[in-house]
Amino acid sequence: MSKWRERLNEYDDEHRHMLEGGSISQLFLNYSLSFSNPVFVGIVYGMMINMTLLLPMFYEGNSNSEDSMEILQKWINQSLIILLLCASLGAISTIISSLIRRPPVRLERRRRYLYPLPFIGFLITTITIIFSTPEELKILGYFILIAPGPLYIQISYAPRWRMIERIDRDLDPFEGMKKTIYLDKNNDELSEQNFNELENVIEELDS
Repeated sequence: MSKWRERLNEYDDEHRHMLEGGSISQLFLNYSLSFSNPVFVGIVYGMMINMTLLLPMFYEGNSNSEDSMEILQKWINQSLIILLLCASLGAISTIISSLIRRPPVRLERRRRYLYPLPFIGFLITTITIIFSTPEELKILGYFILIAPGPLYIQISYAPRWRMIERIDRDLDPFEGMKKTIYLDKNNDELSEQNFNELENVIEELDS
């Protein structure tokens, strides 16, 4: 077991849940902290994007009577650009999280908005590759396709990785932070409501 996992029991349930993250974060954090660095997470996301674009690009190349090697070379060039972009954004997120030192944002209630975006971007990008469309639509498609991964790393994964990496080095993960966790407002309101109801019940029993 990783050193930082052994120390999770030192924290309360809210902070432990925040540090462990959701299913995607846990998937990456199963590996060593070096391989789960936000830079490598960005590379993995870039590789996933590149694989989805392989078929549309071959379809476009065949339609234009291009040679298979020429199509492959075009795809490799584009893939390298996307990988470099995603890795760079991951590195920038790591630097920003070290400077700003804010807690990771929970995405449980935001997944329904964030997760469909790559599929929408892939659909738009595929249409722009196969059919003759304005250049602005192609840029929009690539933006919607690429943005969700770096956005997830920026607001959720990089801050979490920074805190976990500090725990692994026996440092205080909350040093310099004005706020250590973003509490769910709905949960706070619900807890307050339950507390008030409990008080009312106790008052009725005492009367």
